[in-house]
Amino acid sequence: MTRILVATLLSIIAGSSPIIATGSILSRSGEIYEGWLKMYDLDFTEAHRIFTQWAQNHPADSLGPASDAAADLFSELTRLGVLESELFVNDAQFAARKKLQPDPQVRLHFSQQIDQADRLADFTLQTSPADGNALFVKTLTRGLRADYAALVNKQNFAALGYTKQGRSYAEKLLSVDPNAFDAYLGSGVENYLLSLKPAPLRVLLRFTGSRIDREKGLEELRMTAFHGYYLEPFAKLLLAVAALRDKKPEQATDILRELHDRFPHNELYSRELDHISSGSINR
Repeated sequence: MTRILVATLLSIIAGSSPIIATGSILSRSGEIYEGWLKMYDLDFTEAHRIFTQWAQNHPADSLGPASDAAADLFSELTRLGVLESELFVNDAQFAARKKLQPDPQVRLHFSQQIDQADRLADFTLQTSPADGNALFVKTLTRGLRADYAALVNKQNFAALGYTKQGRSYAEKLLSVDPNAFDAYLGSGVENYLLSLKPAPLRVLLRFTGSRIDREKGLEELRMTAFHGYYLEPFAKLLLAVAALRDKKPEQATDILRELHDRFPHNELYSRELDHISSGSINR
């Protein structure tokens, strides 16, 4: 969960369910997906229950602990108020935000689940280097580590390192499964987010191997928002905030209204809609 991206086509929010491309080798578990939907609706207790039960029933599957770690991170970002759009629309306010105090128990569980997911995925990749599920999990865990480093610990350079690692796994996944549209999210965030940096820093980042292409980043985010599975609602949230950055409150409103209808217990969407209607967001 990172800074943030632009919607230029309202068609990305058509329908209440993700469009699932055929022919993908990436595992799409309905049970795990239900846990992700509970997480997006802020029912973290039920999400954790689903992920824990899945891990018990499928002890060799790395997606269970990876998803459980995602619920840990999202619950912390929600508790700490990190996802409020004012932080992301105003760069100065984001940079000057106070140091957060993460819950030590949540942080420990997050680390344990991330490590377990990585171990299981690595074991699978040793014998099956093209395993789509394991490659996706490696992409996901690197993204989760990057988000925790950047948004909770304010360790931006560490987050950049995780982002680059995640991109490598995403490229491997897409080479064997072009329809694994969730894999576009990390690269989209990297390309778009870094394009917002000042020109001298962008030059330096390019020398370090970072990808900086605003339009490509937007296109990659649209791929996840339109065709993604587990990460589709999150991509749309990012696109809504990005629309605010581009001074397009109408687009942000349409996206947030669709998310609010799908996840009525998530107060973030209703608060953001109120902020937009009142004009209180600094655009």
